[in-house]
Amino acid sequence: MNALQVHAGARARERLREHGLRPEDVRIVAGAAGGPKGLVLNPLDRLIFGQWLAGSTHTIHLMGASIGAWRLACATLHDPARALERLAEDYINERFPTRPDGGPVARQMSDTFAERLREHFEGRELEALQHPRYRLHVFTSLGRGPLLRREGRVRTPLGYLGAFTTNLLSRRAMGGWLERVVFSDMRDPLPLRLHDYRTRQVPLLAQNLSPSVLASCSIPFVLAAVHDIPGAPAGAYWDGGITDYHLHLDYASMADGLVLYPHFQRNLVPGWLDKGLRHRHRASGRLANVVVLAPNPDWVKTLPNGKLPDRTDFKAYGTDHAGRGRDWRRAMAMSERLAEEFTALAARPSIEALPLA
Repeated sequence: MNALQVHAGARARERLREHGLRPEDVRIVAGAAGGPKGLVLNPLDRLIFGQWLAGSTHTIHLMGASIGAWRLACATLHDPARALERLAEDYINERFPTRPDGGPVARQMSDTFAERLREHFEGRELEALQHPRYRLHVFTSLGRGPLLRREGRVRTPLGYLGAFTTNLLSRRAMGGWLERVVFSDMRDPLPLRLHDYRTRQVPLLAQNLSPSVLASCSIPFVLAAVHDIPGAPAGAYWDGGITDYHLHLDYASMADGLVLYPHFQRNLVPGWLDKGLRHRHRASGRLANVVVLAPNPDWVKTLPNGKLPDRTDFKAYGTDHAGRGRDWRRAMAMSERLAEEFTALAARPSIEALPLA
């Protein structure tokens, strides 16, 4: 049984059959939201950025939301494999404060995570912003209107109720509540169109690198919103996964090249509020040039607890931090197989990929 599966859009499947998977064909690498699920991609990330793409000479855009933004920001640093390894260890070792009922203390969690990001990036911002090949783009969600413009104990739940209800009718209409704001390396424009949803791009700067990544990871009601990020419109910024859970974007509008997407599943769910809307999980023509690298669902069943690490583990393990850390590390160690299979796959002159769902 293979641990790694390759799913691709129609244009991408044709190119993989003709040439295999080559670093010079990659124009975008995308990273999804998903919290601890991203840990199983860590060995694959370390291989891709530490070795496989290391010899490339062309511009590659790195686009991420939530943990995907953190992963890809680490990839822009000197010695990306080490930075990504540290990300995984920090995530596994983190101990967040909880209320007596077991729920998170959002403000303290945000402060803890902000400190962790400062340890990663403070003093190293220019490594990310002056990388010779990579252009980083951090996806966030900016609240709009009187309920979501600022965070509040009453208005924030009401605002997200409004966003949820509106999203049931139309994803585009949810833009009345939440706007996609992309903090972008402005040296080169994104090679695709962001016309599917209310969007604003702002420059990614040294002073907003860590705050934008923090905002991109700030799950509503779990972490506090990040307000008034330097160089960006005033307001409350939340998890980029709210608007772009798996970055189901118009990649087909790109003139040439492929989108490489290390992902923890084959489907690209558009927004976090679309998780229960199965009809929005299907592949579309916008993914024609996308190559998804995803773990085989049957192989996933061999991991601890028969599943990917996820946020439910925080509650399931409770105060057994050592047990959670043990099983997450075991899952990550088993995921070395994904990297090994990718190495063999990338050496093939031709690849038969599965269609995207």
